[in-house]
This record gives sequence, structure tokens and C-alpha cells, in this order.
Amino acid sequence: MSTESHAPSSASVPEQPPPPQPQSEQEEDKSQSKKAAKKEAAKQEKLRRRQEAALASAAQSLSVDEDDPLSANYGDVPLPELQSKVAADIRDWTEVGALSSSLKDKYVLVRGRAQVIRAVGKNMAFLVIREKGFTVQCVVTAQPDVVSRQMVKYAAGLSRESIVDIEGVVSVPDVQIKGATQQVEVQVRKLYSVNKAMPSLPINIEDAARSDVEIEKALQAGEQLVRVNQDTRLNYRVIDMRTPANQGIFRIQCQVGNIFRQFLLAEGFVEIHTPKLIAGSSEGGAAVFKLDYKGQPACLAQSPQLHKQMAICGDFGRVFEIGPVFRAEDSYTHRHLCEFTGLDVEMEIKKHYFEVIDVVDQLFVAMFDALNKNCAKELEAVGRQYPFEPLKYLRQTLKLTFEEGVQMLKDAGVEVDPLGDLNTELERKLGQLVLEKYGTEFYILHRYPLAVRPFYTMPCYDNPTYSNSFDVFIRGEEIISGAQRVHVPDFLAERAQACGIEVNTISTYVDSFRYGAPPHGGFGVGLERVVMLFLGLNNIRKTSLFPRDPLRLAP
Repeated sequence: MSTESHAPSSASVPEQPPPPQPQSEQEEDKSQSKKAAKKEAAKQEKLRRRQEAALASAAQSLSVDEDDPLSANYGDVPLPELQSKVAADIRDWTEVGALSSSLKDKYVLVRGRAQVIRAVGKNMAFLVIREKGFTVQCVVTAQPDVVSRQMVKYAAGLSRESIVDIEGVVSVPDVQIKGATQQVEVQVRKLYSVNKAMPSLPINIEDAARSDVEIEKALQAGEQLVRVNQDTRLNYRVIDMRTPANQGIFRIQCQVGNIFRQFLLAEGFVEIHTPKLIAGSSEGGAAVFKLDYKGQPACLAQSPQLHKQMAICGDFGRVFEIGPVFRAEDSYTHRHLCEFTGLDVEMEIKKHYFEVIDVVDQLFVAMFDALNKNCAKELEAVGRQYPFEPLKYLRQTLKLTFEEGVQMLKDAGVEVDPLGDLNTELERKLGQLVLEKYGTEFYILHRYPLAVRPFYTMPCYDNPTYSNSFDVFIRGEEIISGAQRVHVPDFLAERAQACGIEVNTISTYVDSFRYGAPPHGGFGVGLERVVMLFLGLNNIRKTSLFPRDPLRLAP
């Protein structure tokens, strides 16, 4: 899902359509998704009715006993108190992740979700409170003049995933607490419900957090556990994203974007923001989202290609952008989306397009190092639900020519067109061969045949059959496409004509180089695809917070 795989989207530059997806794979995925969508719609309606009934019942059972002399110590927070009535010092609250034995006997105030609620008779209840992936066990014990039985009953009657404020004293038990991350307990003195969750949730966190390994083990033992399918997860994404694995995935994704930005800023790049509304409609039959723009035909940008090149012509020297990219492709695969986040780079070249490749090399090695070093907790959380092997990569990224890659495939007995593009199957096979020979799952393949690259790609000086272009692979799948651009306007027009493109349809693009343009090149990468492959996940929808594919426009 790299943003470089197409030419600039607008009347100025025609797009090249992506390689066709196998028809059988598209039809199977599309059929499965439509069936699942229908089933989910019926489920949601039934669930809505059950929830209404359960909510009415819960409202009656969960109430404060007005005759309880300790009633002020528990109950629902009134709405006026939640309407920013009084300013407070947020330092009064202690984060769950900060609760440790150093706070023993200290009085603390914490806020979080009631993940687990368990009553032990009428005099005791246990609550596991979760905040930002950390959990702590809170104990509500009936004590004269401190905690009433009615308060224990109130605590036991809370619905899971409700937001609560708890005040209490930190204690350190003699035995390990297996059901929480923090090895301390909070002896509850006050308990207030800030916001109640529905008594019956459409999906349970423990079900959504369960790994396939757990489910298979249970089946072998004769027990059937709930498996939450992908469409159900995405329909209730607001709940699904609370699982430890999803918390890890999207915190790692945050770091990928942050590392990308900070590395490039340190290397003298300037962050730019290009328009996503593009004038005109795309030529060449490319899949774009068309719209009416005040009576003019327009479309959503498939990449910032044109504008980032114009920024180079505007003397910014080195630029990058992090922004949305739109592709109206009917691709029902594990790695395609109709909207994703593009990480794009463009830079002047002094002598050779390897200058761009060197930035890719240094950027991604630094990124992988930083993720492994700084995201250990998140990586462990993801691995518990979606087991994966850490990515294998070299200190200096392996570079192979396209011809060398083709030869490796041929030596392995694989038939391959020496001047054609690599399909998904060939990419995976080559990735396997590279891993076996060089011990890396991250490598660069450069000097692609010119015929399989966009018209604005610079041909090789010594053999115009090939081009100054490259793709980058993780675990046998392409994540980046990049190249040196043709910056000479007459040559650019010549290349367009050679590719069957009418020059007058791209005049704006060609003219942008007539005012003096330095040699330059760049690349684009899809954020979601980087995270998916770094974590060894099997579907890009797992790394898109709210995915947009051909069948999904909500939530």
C-alpha cells in the first residue's frame, strides 16, 4: 500500500491501474464479507432490544440506599458534577500504571474501567480496574463506619466496562496477583460511577482478546470458547480497540509515525501538507473517488506525488508528508484499503538515486531499532494474542537488483518474466529465498524494468530497458515504491507519449518543470502496511483504526 505505486492523481497526471487481483480471491472475499454484514445487522437489532431491557432492569437494582449512613461514599456521579462544574488538579489522580509498592499505605484516587467485578458473599467484592492497558485489583470489604454492606452490593452490581472513580489505601499482598498487572491492591474507601456501560455488551473484552491458540487448545480439550470474527470486531470497534493487543498495535503505529517524522526532521526535511481535493478526473482508467467540486469534476488524491515534486521545484530541497491517501480499488485482499495513511518523501538528488535508497535504509533500521527498544510492553501485548517472530533485518539493508532477484527465482525453479513485474506469489517466494540466503526479512530490490513503472520514472543511463527505481519488502510483501523522477520537461513529455498518454492531459504537471527543476526522487509507504508486516499480522484491517474497504464505510 505504498503511495508511490501510482502516478499523481488529477487531470495533470494519469494514474496507472494496479495489477489485477485474482478474480477468485476477490469474489470469495467479497461474498464472505457481504454474508457477514447481513448476519451482523440482524445480530445488532436483537442486541439492541436486549440491552434496552437489561438497562431498565439494572437501573432498578443499582441504587444507593438513602438510609445508609455511609451513602455519601458511593453512588453515581450526578450529571452537573460532570459538566466541568469545579476545576480540579488532575494531579489528585494516580494513574493505574503508577501504582506500586512504593505507595504502600498511601491514600490514592484512581479512575478507570471496571474490567472484572466479582462478589464474594455480602461483605466483599473485587473489582479489577483498567486504565491505558494497566490493571489493578480493588477490594471492597464491609467494615463498620468505613464501608457498608450496601456499598459492597453497589460495587457488585456495576456493569463491566463502566467508568469509575475509586478512593482507597494501597496495600501489598503477600501473594502474587495473577489477574492484574500491578502487584498491589487498593482497599476501597469510596466508589463512584462516572459513567455506566450497558449491562450486556455486544462483545466481551475477554472474548475479543482471546488468541486463536487459546481457542484451538480449548477445542482439543472439548471446550468451546467464543471467537469474535473480524466483521463483528469492526462493527464494535470502540470496544474492540480496548483489548491489550489493539492498544499495543495503535500505540506502536503512533510511534512509527513519530519516528518517521523525527528522523526526517533531523535529516533536514521539511514537513508539508498537500491538497487531497484534486482538480479534474483521473485519466487512464485508474480507480479514483470522483466528486463534484462546485460544478467542476474533481477527485480525492491517490498520492501527493505532483505536489511534493512541485515543493522540490519550489526549493524546499527535502520534504515529507503524513496524510490520507484514497484508492477506489475493488480489492478484497488482506493488504488493500480504500483509504490509508501515506508516509511520503521527496528530495533533491545530487548524483545518484541511491541517495534516496540510503534514506530508506537509515530511516527504517532506526525505526525498527526504536520500536524494539521502546515498545517492549506493546510488542508483548500484541504477541500474546497474535504470536509472531521478531522481524529479522540487517544493520545495513540488503540491496539487490531486479535482475538478481529474477535470477534467484529462476535458480529455485520458478518461472518468471525477466521484464515483467513481480506478483504477490513471486514476491513471497523471493522473500523466502532472501531470508534463507541473507538472513533478512527487510530488503530493497532496485533497477526495475522501465515498462512496469510510471512514465515519470527516470530510465537507467546504461540500459533504458531498466529504470532508476526500487521497491522495499518486509516479510515477502512490498511496502515501499520509489524512484528518481524525470525532471526534464521535454523528456517527460516524450516518456508520456511512449506510454500512450496524451501530453495535453498532463500539461500542468509537465509545465511545473519548465521553471527550473533539480534532479530529485522519493518514495511512499503505507503506515498501516508497515505496522501489519512489522508485527507479522495477517490482515491490514487490524492496523487501521476504522478501516475503509470496498464494503465498509462505518463506523
